Amino acid sequence: MSTDIPDAPRLSALASLRRFAQPRPRREHCDLCDAELAERHAHLLELANRRLVCACDACAILFDNPASTKYRRVPHRVQLLVDFRLPEETWSALHLPIDLAFFLHSTKAERVLALYPSPGGATESLVPLEAWQLLVEENPILRELQPDVEALLVNRIGEARDHYRVGVDKCYELVGLLRTHWRGLSGGPAVWEAIRRFFADLRGGAGHA
Repeated sequence: MSTDIPDAPRLSALASLRRFAQPRPRREHCDLCDAELAERHAHLLELANRRLVCACDACAILFDNPASTKYRRVPHRVQLLVDFRLPEETWSALHLPIDLAFFLHSTKAERVLALYPSPGGATESLVPLEAWQLLVEENPILRELQPDVEALLVNRIGEARDHYRVGVDKCYELVGLLRTHWRGLSGGPAVWEAIRRFFADLRGGAGHA
């Protein structure tokens, strides 16, 4: 009678060991103090160059003050602006080449800027002052946007007429996502699918204003 030990238990145990021996996923760290970060963490905007940095709660709270001159904390707020008014003629007056953009007040530029996705990242466009003032008159909530770190995000692609108040980190997340998927001059099907998924997720987690 054979006394060989069956191979199956050995293989099962070996597979388990290999699974536990896999390297742990790399965790992000605070760009200011190097503390390990949770998946959901704060972002700061470096005002001099509009660069986003990751921060732990202890560091982020130091820059809650709107008067901070080096960094400013980006709010987590995501609001769907359900009664937002943006007539076609007002949108046309903003002179943007695509129907997807975000708008923020830049303290460095001392004016409102529009940025839209492109193969090279976020492309900046100056907003005609008269057109923006008209938009603010129609939508007073725009006066509440925090300079530099909060934006109006507009999606008018196809049948969409979505308007959100969001932190600028969400806007740059969208820009980075589309840059990854962009193919050719028009972006290609992967870009349109990425836009659809992004706004579906955004709407799912948004409050209403």
